[in-house]
Amino acid sequence: MGKIEIGDIFTLLDENDQEQEIEVLGTLRLDETDYVAVGLSEEIKEEADENIDIFFLKVENDDQLSTIESDEEFEKVSAAFKEAEEK
Repeated sequence: MGKIEIGDIFTLLDENDQEQEIEVLGTLRLDETDYVAVGLSEEIKEEADENIDIFFLKVENDDQLSTIESDEEFEKVSAAFKEAEEK
């Protein structure tokens, strides 16, 4: 994977055009594509681990993060992260 590492913080715009800081919690390569698990920085600071909403994003070629469009791809990535977490 390029330059994205656990602990990196990015700013994304949510659906209301509000800036949200997200922190990378995990990285994974699956079928030649890189993915990251992220959580909202604010929640990570305030909550115990089990209360954080975790999102999965795809890493594009230029290290830009994008949403996973298909449910099928999301399920595959979600399962792979869960499996990696249990090792």
